[in-house]
Amino acid sequence: MAKQTARPSLPGPDDIYRVVLSNGITVLARSNFNSPSVSMGGYLPAGAIFESDEKLGLADFVSSSLMRGTKTRSFDAIYNALESVGATMGFDSGVHNTSFGGRSLVEELPLLLKLLSESLRTPAFPKHEIEKLRTQMLTGLAIRAQDTSDMASMAFDRMLFAGHPYSRPADGFVETIQSITRKDMVEFHRAHFGPMGMVISIVGAIEPKKAVEAVSRVLGGWQVPGQVGSPVLPPHKPVKKTVKRHHSIAGKSQSDLVIGMIGPRRRDPEYFSASLGNSVLGQFGMMGRIGEVVREKSGLAYYASSSLSAGIGPGTWEVSAGVNPKNLKKAIDLIEKELRRFVKSGVTKNELADSQANYIGRLPLSFESNSGVAGALLSIERYNLGLDYYQRYEGLVRSVTRDDVLATARKYIDPDRLVIATAGP
Repeated sequence: MAKQTARPSLPGPDDIYRVVLSNGITVLARSNFNSPSVSMGGYLPAGAIFESDEKLGLADFVSSSLMRGTKTRSFDAIYNALESVGATMGFDSGVHNTSFGGRSLVEELPLLLKLLSESLRTPAFPKHEIEKLRTQMLTGLAIRAQDTSDMASMAFDRMLFAGHPYSRPADGFVETIQSITRKDMVEFHRAHFGPMGMVISIVGAIEPKKAVEAVSRVLGGWQVPGQVGSPVLPPHKPVKKTVKRHHSIAGKSQSDLVIGMIGPRRRDPEYFSASLGNSVLGQFGMMGRIGEVVREKSGLAYYASSSLSAGIGPGTWEVSAGVNPKNLKKAIDLIEKELRRFVKSGVTKNELADSQANYIGRLPLSFESNSGVAGALLSIERYNLGLDYYQRYEGLVRSVTRDDVLATARKYIDPDRLVIATAGP
């Protein structure tokens, strides 16, 4: 009996309502009447992949400007409207998409959608607000330049993805942010912001059909005839041998390192075996084997873990650590040794079982908030996982074997062809 009552907590085809509007916007909705609020999330293909090298950071600049003033409301008027009803809304940008999110009481959903529509369709890019934002962005870049973790990550991406759009920082460089004009922003907005490829999810105290109707009323008439489609990702060229780069920052008491390689895409069949393997390698418990060897046993690192970043294009599988500069070489040697051990013998039966239990056990926790469910629905859509994905999830996780993890580790991790980036004194 308990199983039957637990089932509905996982989103599935029976309670996710999915509609594509006539202008191309995909709407996903699911009700939750346990709280009087609604969460909204979404994205549209207007990310850094569309930028030229000379204007890096343009998508980020544009997305950060959308709520700085529209044709009908000033910056203050937008935030006063949100604050007066206890609502929130914001925009962000990444390589492929500009994303947005917001939450409010259910009766304020029409206002939230109206503000979303105005910000997406009629941003004014007021000059004084743009210059204020530019100053903030330049300050952020000055802070980034002194951050050993950020600079090691950037050096890693440049080497791993040489000649590929993924090699570039989405927040740009000082000279590119300085070169961006209001005209650049208006033109980028005109070319890339439109209904084609846009996805919006709404979760909360509203019937799914009513949520779709609310979106349709506000955004259903949006048309952008010349909207530019997403570019095709060029193939990635793998490194032929281990490559290293050190980014020197004077006066630092810590060095950061990133060691890694290409990982699977989110849609690749090896995704789950890579993810579970990565959990054992440098996530589970006190940062997995990497944390155990480099931090706990050897005392060489302030932190040490591994991560798998899988998206639309080639992902990354990387180990990162923060160490005392004099321990840098020792830490790198230990991590390389651990990677060799990982591709030689994989994971133990208990390690895999513990990670599988952890993945399955924490899944329901991600659906405890409306925003968690809204994000989950967007993932299903973005990676074309199927509306029944979360109901299949436990089976997908449990079906991974030790042999699968070993085969996946050997496919992606070659200890003789690593990318090693460091930053520090």
